[in-house]
Amino acid sequence: MAQVQRMSRLMVKTLRDDPADAETLNHKLLVRAGYVRRTAAGIWTWLPLGKKVYENVARVVREEMDAIGGQEVLLPALLPKEPYEASGRYEEYGDLLFRLKDRKGSEYLLGPTHEEIFTQVVKDQCASYKDLPVILYQIQTKYRDEARPRAGVLRGREFQMKDSYSFDTSDEGLAEAYALHRAAYQRIFERLGLDYRIVSAVSGAMGGSASEEFLAPAPAGEDTFVDCPACDYAANTEAVTFALTPVEGVEHPAAEDLDTPDTPTIETLAQHLGVPASATLKNLLVKVDGEIVAVGVPGDREVDLGKLAEHLAPAEVELVTAEDFEGRDDLVRGYIGPQGLQKVRYLADPRVAPGTAWITGANKPDTHAKNVVCGRDFEVDQYLDVVVVQEGDPCPACGAGLKLDRAIEIGHIFQLGRKYADTFQLDVLGQNGKPVRVTMGSYGIGVSRAVAALVEQTADEHGLCWSKEIAPADVHVVAAGKAVQTELALDVAEQLNAAGVRVIVDDRAGVSPGVKFTDAELIGVPKILVAGRRSAEGVLELKDRRTGEREELSVADAIARLTA
Repeated sequence: MAQVQRMSRLMVKTLRDDPADAETLNHKLLVRAGYVRRTAAGIWTWLPLGKKVYENVARVVREEMDAIGGQEVLLPALLPKEPYEASGRYEEYGDLLFRLKDRKGSEYLLGPTHEEIFTQVVKDQCASYKDLPVILYQIQTKYRDEARPRAGVLRGREFQMKDSYSFDTSDEGLAEAYALHRAAYQRIFERLGLDYRIVSAVSGAMGGSASEEFLAPAPAGEDTFVDCPACDYAANTEAVTFALTPVEGVEHPAAEDLDTPDTPTIETLAQHLGVPASATLKNLLVKVDGEIVAVGVPGDREVDLGKLAEHLAPAEVELVTAEDFEGRDDLVRGYIGPQGLQKVRYLADPRVAPGTAWITGANKPDTHAKNVVCGRDFEVDQYLDVVVVQEGDPCPACGAGLKLDRAIEIGHIFQLGRKYADTFQLDVLGQNGKPVRVTMGSYGIGVSRAVAALVEQTADEHGLCWSKEIAPADVHVVAAGKAVQTELALDVAEQLNAAGVRVIVDDRAGVSPGVKFTDAELIGVPKILVAGRRSAEGVLELKDRRTGEREELSVADAIARLTA
């Protein structure tokens, strides 16, 4: 049986003021309530109360993973670099990867994620189709060398994550494992009390086909997603698509050059000609693995470089510099148009559809051209959805105006397919006696991020506000201060504890009732039981932390209520 947690002995130091560098609720309140302590930038110590909350979240995750047949393992955090070199991610991760050498000069890394190692484990342990399907998972510390760790435990260099992997011999098996995880994630987040959205996402460098994110809407979120108020469509902004709709049956005059001195930007051009920016065609030059590529979008839109990089992964995408224009007479800075470009691949957003006419650069200094028609005066080599999504853009499903919102990513599921199986030649002997290439799924939940997301969504002006499922205790008993009150509080706490109720009791001597009440609100346990002015009569006050409702109860009734 667990012991009563007595505040006089519990290592918890509450603070009246927010940390000076704290910007988000989870950073402010988890520090103020004594749940975590900053060790270094992006590195946190989980103190006793915080560790209990973290373990409760992990318990819920374990229970639901076990329920779908997952088998828990624990892989090392210190990993050899060779598997990540084989997959290409040793270079792809770039500066995000913690790299180190041992005393012999052998190179290692601190694991950012474990697809490669799980693949090797299954290759070693599974030889036949009879050994599959299998779902393996772990709850492990991950490491990423974030340039600007911030937002408390939400974005750290060290964080706790559940990552699981499914291994199947067929695409149908992968789809089934994906569906099992999707349903398990829904149960996990519902049990945790998180408000969440499931949104379409892009796979990016992870590879694979299907990909969905679980997002917890919150102002502190680093992800932007779109939500349709008219249907159930929701997606990460990088996954939003726009249909390519050619314009037919419209005759446009021939292209015509315009004298447009000192108009190298869309803003100056639109002002000079007295036209809306949407009538112009913006052409952004980037380098894709060193090759200069032009990207065309309407002049009133911006290119989403992250979206572009996702589409072109694993190629490296970067903006051109002044040096890239040297020796290129065909590239006139500020006056580039797709017509007449030489040896430059032209990518465009679907809004630049065949039959649309534009005002764009004429590839001559101080000159633009009007009536430049896509499909007549220039061709698009490849269409990609690359604009920054805006509020009101049409929903791909129903056409209604989309809404933008901020959210915290709390989970992500991928159908990886055979990317890593191909890299490590993960085959098993099939039913026909021939080798079968295994197909994989990858599924992650940020355990420490879930704690932060819960704070961001549920905290109020008084402090933390946990659900019973993950709170560090079920009830916080407060002794107002006098000896009779402390004696009653301790007696009730022991009775509750004996009945299986998890209890914190504030028995601190020399601490004012006001401070104790404030700390109880800040710490955020679901029920607060006060031994106050009517203690001598055997009457207690029970308060619901979330609703603020209060009622006076006898000791027997209070215990009956809290053990029901």
